[in-house]
Amino acid sequence: MLALRTSAFDLFEHLEQELARVERVPAAEIRETDEAFLLTLELPGIPRNAIEIKATDRRLVVTAERKAPAEKDGLRSEFRYGTWSRSFSFGKGINPEKLEAHHRDGLLAITAPKAEAIRSVTIKVQG
Repeated sequence: MLALRTSAFDLFEHLEQELARVERVPAAEIRETDEAFLLTLELPGIPRNAIEIKATDRRLVVTAERKAPAEKDGLRSEFRYGTWSRSFSFGKGINPEKLEAHHRDGLLAITAPKAEAIRSVTIKVQG
């Protein structure tokens, strides 16, 4: 609940804090070639060992964590810390066994080769 004497500046600062919590998901670019999907995500300040990539035949999930430094008196930071996860779905299917990922200069580049064939199973109902 907001106090009756809250200034407009206080409201904007509160809004800025809320947006900072929501905007943890990094910007991404996705390109498609004949052979693969090429994803690039901005991950400044996130070390390679804090990134996890999981994949299925049609989905890729990237999870990462940016840890906050130890508390310091008087520290005011606008950096975004915490854990986030982002998923990408592919209609044509990907080959999860042949994924490649490289992390350099704050960018994560993922190559997701397209699947040669989408696997599907038909099950006969037993009576």
